[in-house]
Amino acid sequence: MTPQTFHRGEGPAPRPTDWNLPNALTVLRFLLVPVYAVLLFQDGGHEPWWRFWAWVVFALAAVTDGVDGKLARRRGEITNFGKVADPIADKALTGTAFIGLSILGVVWWWVTVVILVRELGITVLRFVVIRHGVMPAGRGGKLKTMLQTLSLGSLTLPLWVWPLSGVLTTIAYVLLGAALVMTVLSGVDYVFKAARLRETSERTRLRRAARAAEREARVAQRTHWTTREGGDASASPRGATSTSSSGVGPVPPEKTPNRD
Repeated sequence: MTPQTFHRGEGPAPRPTDWNLPNALTVLRFLLVPVYAVLLFQDGGHEPWWRFWAWVVFALAAVTDGVDGKLARRRGEITNFGKVADPIADKALTGTAFIGLSILGVVWWWVTVVILVRELGITVLRFVVIRHGVMPAGRGGKLKTMLQTLSLGSLTLPLWVWPLSGVLTTIAYVLLGAALVMTVLSGVDYVFKAARLRETSERTRLRRAARAAEREARVAQRTHWTTREGGDASASPRGATSTSSSGVGPVPPEKTPNRD
């Protein structure tokens, strides 16, 4: 017996809904950000036990970053909300960590300012070009996020109470330096990608086509009126009545007296 098949119709597949598991994990990452901040500043921010629990929350939020993207691709649930919200959630988490660790004197403020200016600028740029298309995270951006996560996670831990604390702290700051370099380089790459997306998008193509059609219509209209005016000036219609020297109107013909 051959299995019965059902015709599901033709046409594009339905778009996945925003209410799915990958997006739920992204929202969870947003919710974990204030929890991390509260734990980080408990007892002045220098209590090893609270710093460890802050690291646990930070690590959990970082894991959701890796899981939500893989689930979305595997389940075919990639949405525009996820493409935009996922990097914003990453920036909320890492931005909170940078500011918090700078307040505690762990990260230099100038590093935090450079990174936050880049992150804010790229986020605004995403919303500016979203009319032309969604700009997903590239490889450079993903590497930048990984380096930031590793360095911030390491610096959140109470390394001063661990054996070989000097070596571990040095490794953490090396990761921070690499993260800073990749943050700047990936930011420059995103600027070029945004410019290219704007130039090659369907919206830009249609706008250019409309402007070209409008220019052609104006040129055709001017050509038509120029031709018409030239034709009127050169034409001499037969039977035209002469005008008076004063230009008031036509001169009536002289009457011939009747010779009866």
